[in-house]
Amino acid sequence: MKKRTPVSKIMTSDVITLNQTNGLETAELLFKEHNIRHIPVVSGDTIVGMLSYTDLLRISFVDAVDENEQDVDTVVYEMFTIEQVMAKNLVSVTSNATIKEVAEILSKKEFHALPVIDDDKLVGIVTTTDLINYLLEQF
Repeated sequence: MKKRTPVSKIMTSDVITLNQTNGLETAELLFKEHNIRHIPVVSGDTIVGMLSYTDLLRISFVDAVDENEQDVDTVVYEMFTIEQVMAKNLVSVTSNATIKEVAEILSKKEFHALPVIDDDKLVGIVTTTDLINYLLEQF
């Protein structure tokens, strides 16, 4: 295993993003359509937050309701904005950070994705799944 491999080797660079003005319904559609669990929220090229699928589940009553599940989502999603639900105090890394550095951050924090930012511009996202897949490739 290479000790100095940069995170740019395993990050997703074609990042699905949201704008603060998008609705939570849009976010849910993107999560499901692209089978992802984290979406950076941007204003232009600048990242302003991170929304996770877990964030949506926290405000949703879907798990407690069997009937009219879609109606519950819509009502709840209209009560909140992306800005109210997203994480705002983000930890980020640059694309030349090592995979080991990223693993250390993610192992100590309670989140599972890091935005990758170069020159104040979002260039990628790296997740715990990316790390696990990288480790599996090493065996």
